[in-house]
Amino acid sequence: MMTLAPQQPTHRDDEEDRAIPRTDCVADSAGGLTFDIADRGEPGPAHLVLFLRDSDQRVSLPLTPAGDGRLRAALPSGVDVPEGRWDAYLQVAGGEPSRLSPGLNDLRSLVDRAPTADRIAVRIPYGTKHGNLTIRSWERSPHAEAGALHIGDGELEVTVETYGTEPTPDAYAEFTDREESAPAVRAELTPGQGGFRCAVAYGALRPGTWDLWLRPRGENGPRVRIARLLDDIVDKHPVFVYPRTRVETDHGPLEAEPFYTADNDLSVRVGAVS
Repeated sequence: MMTLAPQQPTHRDDEEDRAIPRTDCVADSAGGLTFDIADRGEPGPAHLVLFLRDSDQRVSLPLTPAGDGRLRAALPSGVDVPEGRWDAYLQVAGGEPSRLSPGLNDLRSLVDRAPTADRIAVRIPYGTKHGNLTIRSWERSPHAEAGALHIGDGELEVTVETYGTEPTPDAYAEFTDREESAPAVRAELTPGQGGFRCAVAYGALRPGTWDLWLRPRGENGPRVRIARLLDDIVDKHPVFVYPRTRVETDHGPLEAEPFYTADNDLSVRVGAVS
């Protein structure tokens, strides 16, 4: 998906809209962001400040003249921006920070990314429902990127590409019950086009929510959450919608549906059918 369009603030009158600076964002393929806002001629040093929600963490980026009456701030991919939602503010001369609104987002470099670094840094700017600018950040190492999902006859097959780790012969995928009321279900990992593949029969999953993990070094190694992060879509859940599948099992009929969580991690919802 290509994104190159202004995001309009909502629930504001004209006076409020003029008072809140709009911020244009350009993303690069490594995970960096550049921010441009209009220079309103206010005296003193200016910074674009990112605040992590429900935390006291902040990242302060100096704004410097970029010509054409614009100020620019850069967020390099190497700067640590822990996973979460970061709200963007303008702070001038040490004054009180004020909220920024989204302008033009150029996210074309995020489409079909093929990172070369072991550490995956993903930062996607977006407009909130209140018309404010926020950055959704992910930082993962190692990372297991979900690719194509194939829903066959009562089973789910997932393509996974790995970053920062190379699966060993002991590697496997694991489906875990979020409530821990059922044992984990293992799925064999096999090489395939676009990475590795794993498949699970829905009948092997009891009712509940099942999270997908990769165990690249077997049971004694790290456990890596399977997620879809390497594109320009900040919230996958309403975009990637998969069909529900009904299966007959030894413990009754079930209906299963894969979905992406609010963090863009891949899960499967299983429910009993009355």
